Amino acid sequence: MDFQAQYDDAMFEFSRGHYDAAIAGLRSILAEEPSHFDAQLSLGMALYRQGDYAAAIAEGHKAQAMRPRDQLVHTNLSLFYLKAGDKATAEHHGLQARIAGWREDPEAKSQTTGDPDLQLARPKPPPSEFPDRPWKRKPKLGGSSAS
Repeated sequence: MDFQAQYDDAMFEFSRGHYDAAIAGLRSILAEEPSHFDAQLSLGMALYRQGDYAAAIAEGHKAQAMRPRDQLVHTNLSLFYLKAGDKATAEHHGLQARIAGWREDPEAKSQTTGDPDLQLARPKPPPSEFPDRPWKRKPKLGGSSAS
């Protein structure tokens, strides 16, 4: 089974509230592919949902090591720290999440440049103006008037 299918299965278990099964599936992926970012990020959230905030924080920092400027990493860490009772660190990660949202993440950009169907829609340029638009000219009001 490929990693994507394993990840999909683990996330299905997560969505059903079966956190033990989701955690086992995500850890299985990470044992074979330690650089699987989505599995690492999701593992932290599954542990958080179980109420194991210390483990969620530890896994969240592993995701942070993979992508230090990722907005979702810092959002999750802020949530984990808040639930663990560390408001100051939660606020720090909340600020980091806001900063990450302001900057353009080159990692995220490089992931969408390959397939044009996955790129964000760009606004269409305005239509070019015609140099001569006779239908827009106002008629001249001069000339002779009949009295």
